Amino acid sequence: MRTAVHDRGGVAAIEFGIMIPLLSLMVVSVTDIGLALYRKMQVENAAQAGAQYAIVRGFDETGVTSAVTAATNSTAINASPKPYQFCGCPTSSGVSTVSCGAVCPGGAQAGTYAMVSAQGTYYTLINYQIVAATYTYSAQSTARLQ
Repeated sequence: MRTAVHDRGGVAAIEFGIMIPLLSLMVVSVTDIGLALYRKMQVENAAQAGAQYAIVRGFDETGVTSAVTAATNSTAINASPKPYQFCGCPTSSGVSTVSCGAVCPGGAQAGTYAMVSAQGTYYTLINYQIVAATYTYSAQSTARLQ
């Protein structure tokens, strides 16, 4: 009995057994964060792909929507809200909407723009109880066509 009290054999195995769930949770959590960031980048790239389509081929709602969904292999990404075309003037804070044919404050004609939006949902790998189980990412891209 005295030797059993001072015996240290198997202590490493017991410590490993205690630590492996914590280490596994850490690995899954880091992977989950990486996948969530990747989904966010996919949504941003899909919105940019739709705007690039409108620049190259002209504004076509169906074509732009197809470009957004085809930009990634994820079925969780879509063009929402629908892409639209508008006339506007560039300002320091973005593009202000004006009627087509209007003259901008700088004296130039109002340009034609396309606004493309993409939206995607990410579902976490496990339910962490302290954070949401789903995240919805959205991105917009505005491009001048003329």
